[in-house]
Amino acid sequence: MLLDLAGVLYDGDSPIEGAADAVRRLREAGLPLRFVSNTTRSTKQMVLERLDRLGIEVDAAELFTPAQAARGWLAAHGCSAHLLIHPDLEPDFRDMPAGERLAVVVGDAANAFDYASLNAAFRALNDGAEFLALADNRVFKDDDGKLSLDAGPFVRALEFACGRPATVLGKPSTGFFLSALASMGCLPEDAVMVGDDVEGDVAGALRAGLATALLVRTGKYRVGDERQVEPAPTAVVADITAAAEWILARV
Repeated sequence: MLLDLAGVLYDGDSPIEGAADAVRRLREAGLPLRFVSNTTRSTKQMVLERLDRLGIEVDAAELFTPAQAARGWLAAHGCSAHLLIHPDLEPDFRDMPAGERLAVVVGDAANAFDYASLNAAFRALNDGAEFLALADNRVFKDDDGKLSLDAGPFVRALEFACGRPATVLGKPSTGFFLSALASMGCLPEDAVMVGDDVEGDVAGALRAGLATALLVRTGKYRVGDERQVEPAPTAVVADITAAAEWILARV
């Protein structure tokens, strides 16, 4: 099982009701779990500490983040990073060895998305730097309960400006899903994804070959989301508790 975090297990600093118990029940049923997050405002350690505060036990090896994928990509391709990311995420990129080439890495930089930073990234891209997007989500549910712009719109702006697409490292990248599954020795056709983002979580997982993807009506979900994409969700359920019950009834 692959589980999204924000909007599925927690909203901001509050757990989704029943989340810790649902995760516990899935573990007790013997289902291997991986937690796949597109968060690009928090380090991996910060995410683990938040889960611990909420009473949800997750081992570091079970958590997959776009920054983690980016570090692997940069090392494998011998690139240094030009970062356009949130300041809170910068520790995940410390101690990276210098590379012979440059790669622009774009995440949800929040207030760091200003003209100067975007133009600096564009100029690096225009000079031939590689283009990495930690994620390309359109929106996320902000702390005030409303939707806010995520990294996607800014990635699209840079794609338009430089005339080439970014390599997306987080969801809905097929490689991101498959990397999490490979860590469990699990084939896509034997896997289930649970998320609140019909594009990145659900359609992305199904396009990656997962057999099942459940959409929860928590987090960023809005009425009618399930009719906006192809392939459509396998099922739409109320929350993580209902998702666990749906899955446990079929194992």
